[in-house]
Amino acid sequence: MKRRLLLGAAAAGTLALGGCASNPIEEYAGQQPALDLRQYFNGTLDAYGIFTDRSGKVVKRFTVLMQCSWDGDNGVLDEDFSYSDGTKQRRIWRLKALPGGRYEGRADDVIGNAQGQAVGNALNWRYTLALPVDGSVYEVQFDDWMYLMNDRVMLNKAQMRKFGIYLGEVTLSFSKR
Repeated sequence: MKRRLLLGAAAAGTLALGGCASNPIEEYAGQQPALDLRQYFNGTLDAYGIFTDRSGKVVKRFTVLMQCSWDGDNGVLDEDFSYSDGTKQRRIWRLKALPGGRYEGRADDVIGNAQGQAVGNALNWRYTLALPVDGSVYEVQFDDWMYLMNDRVMLNKAQMRKFGIYLGEVTLSFSKR
């Protein structure tokens, strides 16, 4: 009984610490070039990515063709995914720029609204994605970080969790045409 309590406490502590691992966005305030989502996600972009499981093994590779446009504070990111296993997927993000470098976004497979903030060269998105896996759909939380490298290239790293448990990462490189 005592052993079960200790194991339960250790698991709860690990989950609590795992949920606090993200850096504050303000750490990027002085970083250049400054990220303006309306400017960067405008036009055609190509993205190249991998999904790694919790051990770091690459389990899926993919490319994304993105058609992006803005009308004032409202943006559309139309994404066509091609996966290494031959499957295809489409996601259309509808973004809204808010005061203070904040953004919110919606897509058909996002539960509720994605919330984000851009500071300096970085953007942090947080959202829950309905992720299909082997015939089931799981609600997975994303802590998504993007870093503008120059006017053409942005890097993206997103951690995925379910019930606070680390599942793996998505790593992407975006390139403007």
